Amino acid sequence: MSLLNNLFGNASEVNVDELKGEFGAILIPDEDIVAAFRIFRDKWVFTTKRLIMLNVQGVTGSKRDYHSIPYRSIDQFSVETSGTFDGDCEMKLWVKGMHEPLKKEFKRDVDVKALQRILATYVLG
Repeated sequence: MSLLNNLFGNASEVNVDELKGEFGAILIPDEDIVAAFRIFRDKWVFTTKRLIMLNVQGVTGSKRDYHSIPYRSIDQFSVETSGTFDGDCEMKLWVKGMHEPLKKEFKRDVDVKALQRILATYVLG
């Protein structure tokens, strides 16, 4: 993960096997992690049931805020691929009860089509 991508807020992909110990205690029995992304210490984790947004707080990182959004709460989503001059990919999620969409930018090498398949599978399925 490059420092430059962190400074610009671009998320990089995380190996889901690395997160099983960290998130295993909060997953329900039939829930699995399917994809995850990191910016500094924060993570967006896509499971078979929900999106978990982890916000690590404080200097030591001992305080953590886990925000779960069930897929059934997502009304619509958009995924924008990178362009020739615009190297970032972007995802927007419109969640029931929120006026503005949640936005996340990703590094150019993130497979946003796979991310769109994950969202389509669990939001539309």
